[in-house]
Amino acid sequence: MPRITLPDGSVKEFDSPVSALEVARSIGPGLAKAALGCRVDGELSDLSRVLATDCELAIVTERRRDKTLDPDGLSMLRHSAAHVMAEAIQRIVPGAQLVYGPPVDSGFYYDIAFPEDRPLREGDFEAIEKEMHSIIAEDRAFTRYELASDEGMAKLNQEGSKYKIDNAERAIEAAGANGDGASLSFYATGEPGKNWEDLCRGPHIPSTGRIGAAKVMSLASSYWHGDENSDRLTRVYGTAFPSKKDLDAHLDQLEQARARDHRVIGKKLGLFHIDDTVGQGLILWTPKGAVIRKELQDFIGAELRRQGYHDVFCPHIGKLDLYKTSGHFPYYADSQYPPVVDRGMLAEMASEGCSCGDLSNRMSAGDIEGYLLKPMNCPHHIKIFDSQPRSYRDLPVRLSEFGTVYRWEQSGELSGMTRVRCFTVDDAHLFCREDQVADEVRGCLSLVKIAFETLGLEDFRVRVGLRDPDSTKYVGDPGVWDKAEEACRAAAASLGVPFSEEPGEAAFYGPKIDFIVKDVIGREWQLGTVQVDYNLPERFDLSYVGADNQSHRPVMIHRAPFGSLERFVGVLIEHFAGAFPAWLSPEQVRVLPISEKSHDYADEVLESLRERGLRATCDQGNERIQAKIRVAAEDKIPYLLVVGPRDAEARTVSVRARGIEKDLGALDLTAFCDSLVDEVASKGATNVRELLK
Repeated sequence: MPRITLPDGSVKEFDSPVSALEVARSIGPGLAKAALGCRVDGELSDLSRVLATDCELAIVTERRRDKTLDPDGLSMLRHSAAHVMAEAIQRIVPGAQLVYGPPVDSGFYYDIAFPEDRPLREGDFEAIEKEMHSIIAEDRAFTRYELASDEGMAKLNQEGSKYKIDNAERAIEAAGANGDGASLSFYATGEPGKNWEDLCRGPHIPSTGRIGAAKVMSLASSYWHGDENSDRLTRVYGTAFPSKKDLDAHLDQLEQARARDHRVIGKKLGLFHIDDTVGQGLILWTPKGAVIRKELQDFIGAELRRQGYHDVFCPHIGKLDLYKTSGHFPYYADSQYPPVVDRGMLAEMASEGCSCGDLSNRMSAGDIEGYLLKPMNCPHHIKIFDSQPRSYRDLPVRLSEFGTVYRWEQSGELSGMTRVRCFTVDDAHLFCREDQVADEVRGCLSLVKIAFETLGLEDFRVRVGLRDPDSTKYVGDPGVWDKAEEACRAAAASLGVPFSEEPGEAAFYGPKIDFIVKDVIGREWQLGTVQVDYNLPERFDLSYVGADNQSHRPVMIHRAPFGSLERFVGVLIEHFAGAFPAWLSPEQVRVLPISEKSHDYADEVLESLRERGLRATCDQGNERIQAKIRVAAEDKIPYLLVVGPRDAEARTVSVRARGIEKDLGALDLTAFCDSLVDEVASKGATNVRELLK
């Protein structure tokens, strides 16, 4: 007699085992009709899942109560669409061998091995989509069945796909390691044995007809198991939504994203440069881009001074022992640059005939001496805190630095400024007493909120990243984790914005609060972060003298409102489409003389602007004024000042604001300068236009 606890806390009792769909029907026919899947004790599953024991159950539908798409429902729908696309492709190319096809954030993909004489091409997309639409119209059920491992392997061996055999062997090995029963699950799109099917763990939606709209998006190269020395595969990307309206909105967003691509706009506006001779993923900030970066640093720096932070500076490398203590090395070696081995030790190993393989093994084991390009700033800041005795009266100590760190990203994962190998973090570490944690976390969150609201990134949500109790990656005492997680929950609740709790999203040393920002076209970006850490102070044996004259352990808080400056500026370029507010614009004003007769007055105007600290230039080229205006508009200059003989006589300027096709009218030069200075100082966007009303 299973007792089923629903999300609202109510309980339903049944006389015998019952499926999740039957539970949905017992709640109401509307819910049963809308249901795509379920969560059983937090695990995403099919509606056909049989519930034989007491459990917690949540029914997954296309949309949440606020009408937004449910991420779980969308993931299941896209996983199912991947099967539909794979079936359609095998109809078009019968010799295609399937490898794996998971859902991803923007849709789904399937890695497929195609015959050498019949590769897939973009010209095949229309035919594939036609077959997909046919399969969806048939409204065939996704039917799960399981076979004992030996029976399942026999089936796969008979079919002869080495890729599916390998997938099955890995699944059986993983099941054995987890203590689960060794069986293999398959999904038929229709009736098993009669319709198309695939080895798959699921879960899937009830039937193909629930896929409202699907589209094949693109092709890319991939490798079996990600090994470039293994089989070369074709990755076929697609996407799917509950309705054509949702798909059209997504495609429109992609089109807008292409128009706002920071790599294109950044190059066109001369904001940054990436050069192969310097290295991929290493950003060269040009003078214009440097203006944006410095303005952001000055802005957040002024807020930090108001909150009592102290600037520090640290080297770009540190001894390996430092990162062994912190836990970064060798456990996260895959995301770090290789160590710089101590010269003396390298010479000693060479004299002993140490091979490259031996050196690699010793690096992996952490059994070497040397230095590491710093992957984090926190160990250095810890050593600054620990460089002198501390009293409870000294706390909190707030140390801040625009610190550059280094990560080894795979070349295929690099993307302009948003995924790089060297980046600067607006980093800070706070060391405080346990009774100060709540206030300090709230202070950090308020700083992030100020930064986002100033930049017009006001549509954001908060994610509280907690540890996954089933994972072994987290270090420290569970009781300490409980206290840190509760502090993060309370601080997130104090912000007055929606927040979610997500197990498994914590850093290895402590829980964290991430800000997920939605840009002007609706895309989400993870930007600012705040982390509470009881573990690194323990690992580094940090202490302060308390009011009781005894030694106590401080709590450490990590925070970065912008996160990576490179990533943050890349996001801002796309958010503003390169049209930055005046205070951030590399060039705030451009003076445009109508003819050569007005050059002298244009120079006077330029000098007046620069004397007030405004970033201004003057276009004294021979082009006609309309051509000059067109070029300035393409350069996304906030304000253009057109000057002619009448302006020189009256000491005025004819103002044209970005986005407005005609002049706003003549304005006294001094009044314009004063208004723009106020606009820049207030980080606003309307001072000059308001003055002209």
